[in-house]
Amino acid sequence: MQIFEINSALDMHLHLRDEDMLKLVAPKTSNTFAGALIMPNLVPPVTTKESLLSYKDRIKEACGDDNFEPFMTLFFKNDYTYEFLNDIKDEIIGIKLYPAGITTNSENGVSSMDIETLRPTLEIMSELNIPLCVHGETNGFVMDREKEFMPIYESLALAFPNLKIIMEHITTKDAVELLDKYNNLYATVTLHHLLITLDDLAGGALKPHLFCKPIAKRYEDRSALLNAALNAHPKLMFGSDSAPHPKHKKECCGCAAGVFTSPIALQVLVELFDRYKKLENLNAFVSLNAQRIYNFKAIEKKVTLVKKEFLVPEIYEYKNENVVPMYAKESIAWSIESIK
Repeated sequence: MQIFEINSALDMHLHLRDEDMLKLVAPKTSNTFAGALIMPNLVPPVTTKESLLSYKDRIKEACGDDNFEPFMTLFFKNDYTYEFLNDIKDEIIGIKLYPAGITTNSENGVSSMDIETLRPTLEIMSELNIPLCVHGETNGFVMDREKEFMPIYESLALAFPNLKIIMEHITTKDAVELLDKYNNLYATVTLHHLLITLDDLAGGALKPHLFCKPIAKRYEDRSALLNAALNAHPKLMFGSDSAPHPKHKKECCGCAAGVFTSPIALQVLVELFDRYKKLENLNAFVSLNAQRIYNFKAIEKKVTLVKKEFLVPEIYEYKNENVVPMYAKESIAWSIESIK
């Protein structure tokens, strides 16, 4: 039986929500991953040291005894002071910038991407070596939103050459090409964007559990992402953007954006890399690249997987919360054998 080991798997873009949903989904990541970068777009967003430390405590409580480290982030604001960021820098791994209204709980994001408007906080971040994580989309036509954001990434990279900028959940060929153009640009890519195109979402019957933002793109975009991931591009990291919503908010008019992949992410990644005979690159993509880019040492956690079919549950539930995973009720080729 074929076996594969992953050491210190890291999810560098994760939504855990709060309250009962947090208690439901957090263990689905902490069971297998050594750490994850946690998004701050709660209601209200995480913008103070008190709210950040409190959220971290709630995450750790939800994860129980799992060997897992939540990497915390702040929600970007234009008016953070040097004193505040210097005091909190050791508690965070980065600051997440959302254009206002562009995705879930981003109403308090920045209303202008003008460099001078952003400069006060970004200059402090550069000086303190705090990475900037960006949801890179405009308010344009949905298929072009990321492409239209590329000049903004270029402006940021040029204006703040000492600022480490992470292009979050990239979905286009253009974004992959931009990685090699600027030394201070890096990126995460999700599992679902390595697997699906817009055809999978809406080419036949609409599949609400594949609806996400940024929306899945064209075949040539998926090919570019897949090529970069399979070859462990040194500036690319795995970030699931696993985003849970209750079933009733997905299977409805006004479907919420988000794909829930946390419970099956490692199994499906092994299946994908095995299919293309690139398993030797998986540990770099899912762990080593992130440690180098963010400059930290992950805790040791070895996950052993075997090539044995696993039936994905139809739904995960806790009290009054529930969430449907990607590939619900389908079989995937790999199973988790042990976690040490």
